[in-house]
Amino acid sequence: MNKVEIFVSVEEEIKELETVEKVLESAIKKEQLENVSFNVIIVDNPYIHELNKTYRNIDRETDVITFALEDENSIILPEKERILGDIYISIDKARQQAKDYNHSLLRELSFLAIHGFYHLLGYDHQTPEEEKIMFTKQEEVLNDFGITKENI
Repeated sequence: MNKVEIFVSVEEEIKELETVEKVLESAIKKEQLENVSFNVIIVDNPYIHELNKTYRNIDRETDVITFALEDENSIILPEKERILGDIYISIDKARQQAKDYNHSLLRELSFLAIHGFYHLLGYDHQTPEEEKIMFTKQEEVLNDFGITKENI
């Protein structure tokens, strides 16, 4: 059984997260994964800034940070379940980027969550080849769910 947990650490209701959870479940199904679990944690800019500074030595806020447990060889994980890790998303950056890119908060949160999901699975975008693979997968999931740049 797959398990996606979404935690909101800001003092506001974010109605878009119900759909974001369904988009993530769709991505899990698309990737034919079973018995995976991971968390999505919604934070504010000061919190994600501190994470970025502490764990990546980058002294500024960012939109999404992932902590993939399967990247860490010293952690012993249960065999029956894949615990992928955590995705931290800044709601402040998501709102600003939605405005900057002229699309909805739903589109931005869904994109950031899916982006983080693929990082948890080991995908990256350090080279043009890697970026093409990862971003194609992201767009396919979003398009399959009807969350396109054009209609949202």
